[in-house]
Amino acid sequence: MKRFDAELAAGLFLLIGIFALAFISIKLGRLEVIGNKGYTLYAEFEKAGGVKNGSVVEIAGVEIGKVKSIRLDKNYQALIEIMINDGIKIQDDAIASIKTKGLIGEKFVQITPGGSDVILKNGGRIRETESAIDIEELISKYAFGKV
Repeated sequence: MKRFDAELAAGLFLLIGIFALAFISIKLGRLEVIGNKGYTLYAEFEKAGGVKNGSVVEIAGVEIGKVKSIRLDKNYQALIEIMINDGIKIQDDAIASIKTKGLIGEKFVQITPGGSDVILKNGGRIRETESAIDIEELISKYAFGKV
């Protein structure tokens, strides 16, 4: 009987460890396992250089969502699907820009709120966008005297 109790305790301890490891992995990875708490918006950019799935979406430096996917649309523009957290309202005249954290940091999408009373619904499109600045292209133009 004592051996059975020791094996049961060891097995229970192992299960608790596995659940704890899974929980920490999900929390640190910021994965959403159960449902999406938000709504989807779309923004079309000429260049989406450096933005990846999972990149941060911010307003005034506060994270309000994540980039869900990036794909090429029929006009050969980068169509970025953005998941916005519930409770955040984006006006239809808002501006979406691709920015860099620091000089050579990661890219993120910054939304500048508009002044309209019309709020974008799930599946809505942000019409005004500013593409990423390509530093290499600017240096190239300067080096070859095209500026």
